[in-house]
Amino acid sequence: MRGGPLSISFDWRLRLDAMLRLGPRPVVLALLGRGALTRAMVAVRLRDRLSPVALRAPFPAIPAAGGFDAALRAARLRPMAGPDIRPLWEANRWAELPRLALAGEAARMPEHLAAWFAANPPYRGPNWGCGQEAALRALHLALAAALAGMEPDAGAMRLLARRIGANPAYAMAQDNNHPISEAAGLLVCGLATGEARMARRGARRLDAAVARLVAPDGSFAQPSPAYHRLLLDVVSVAEWLRRRGSGPPAAPATRERMAAATRWLHFLACPQTGALPRIGHQDGSHFADLSGAGPEDARASLERAARLFCGASAGWRQDPGCAAMGLPAPEDTLPEPGDWASLGFLARRSGGARAIIRTGPLRFRPGHADLLHLDLWVGAKNLLRDGGTGAYNPQDPGWIPYFQGARAHNTIGFDGEDQMPRLGPFLFAHWPETGALPEGGWLRDWRGRFHAREVFATAEGYRIEDRVGGPFREAVLRWRLAPGGGWRPTRDGVEGPLRLSISGDAAIAFSLVEGQESLAYGKASPLPVLEARIGPGATRVTTLIRLS
Repeated sequence: MRGGPLSISFDWRLRLDAMLRLGPRPVVLALLGRGALTRAMVAVRLRDRLSPVALRAPFPAIPAAGGFDAALRAARLRPMAGPDIRPLWEANRWAELPRLALAGEAARMPEHLAAWFAANPPYRGPNWGCGQEAALRALHLALAAALAGMEPDAGAMRLLARRIGANPAYAMAQDNNHPISEAAGLLVCGLATGEARMARRGARRLDAAVARLVAPDGSFAQPSPAYHRLLLDVVSVAEWLRRRGSGPPAAPATRERMAAATRWLHFLACPQTGALPRIGHQDGSHFADLSGAGPEDARASLERAARLFCGASAGWRQDPGCAAMGLPAPEDTLPEPGDWASLGFLARRSGGARAIIRTGPLRFRPGHADLLHLDLWVGAKNLLRDGGTGAYNPQDPGWIPYFQGARAHNTIGFDGEDQMPRLGPFLFAHWPETGALPEGGWLRDWRGRFHAREVFATAEGYRIEDRVGGPFREAVLRWRLAPGGGWRPTRDGVEGPLRLSISGDAAIAFSLVEGQESLAYGKASPLPVLEARIGPGATRVTTLIRLS
């Protein structure tokens, strides 16, 4: 892999810098969540419990330990210490339960639960190692039971609630989807077990998490369209269940921000296919997929959220998932996406094309060094594209610096370095300074190197203006091209499904090289990359994109 081995710095100055940028709240919560006293308390809270249901009949094999110690107490699990745990967790979120309910086979759910608990005794093994995973199971179980007109298994819900509530500080320290999911799971567990106090606590935490992590314009703490979709799915299911069960209502501000979050993702989704840009962490997560859309099509997620929070349709009125939930199609429809800007993103249209820029500010910890990356979509075709994620704990250690670094994004990299030094798979130090421009944004990195980018729609397509400055030896502009397009080098760029012409105020060296992209979690495939290299005397680079 081109990224080379994962280089993690343990320089205390970088760690101190990262702590200062994160802010006192997540740092204190992280120390509490990982501290010895908390670990001891979690171990007490998660003492061995008997399975709530007995295994009465054979059931298809349940994915269990996946290379981890199946007898390990959940409080002692270190998710990054063994093989990649994410595929195992995804397979154990009980997504099959709503499908059983929709297929008229809800009578098989107790059998499934019995088999799962037999393979995963309470609070033992990797599948009990994360409160968010327990919350997603609780939400799927409660949703499936509601669709079938049943009550969820109270014993199972109590076990899940205990795991969710064992270490809330860890989840809240993440400032991402974890506190959202765990609060929603606690709310639903309280509704299912008749414990009103638990339901109220979950509702309060969900209101607080949405207020902190979702901005008034709808942008989410994680600058990732895929995780934004998970936000909509989790909160939508919790909202439907709480309305159905007469649970504590969401705060008005929560409803307003979730409506804004729905419109936000609607602007980014491809209207023809529901595909999302692979910007930020992208691991294929999809939740409560009642329409069978899969991870590549967000239209059903948007339709459900739009009906619940916006009182409108997102344009897919025949969505079977909404029909199964009894959500009628409103008369109003969300407006068609146009030119748009939010905290972290900017989009500009040119005919049937969309150019999307990843801008600042960095309100929460960044997942990728992808500032000023540009995605280009022409209709349903993603012609200039992000590299995706690869995996969080891959066998090839070069995947993390490559897919999360500047080389896997359509931006400018300086001197072979990323925009910020890496401290670990999910943490950077020395976040760049950022600012907004009328048609884009700018950054200044920790070494004083400067990059500003603006995108302008033209009669033929787009003009991308990049300005650079500061103490650099070489800057490399990359355009990552859709594979299979028959791309051919030209004197000043490349041509294929579109033409890229690059010019500047200094000499430019062009090369068409092979890069990698990750279209699905844990997988990588080649694609062509146009690289334009400039020296320290350059200050301006212009890319003309001709669509015809």
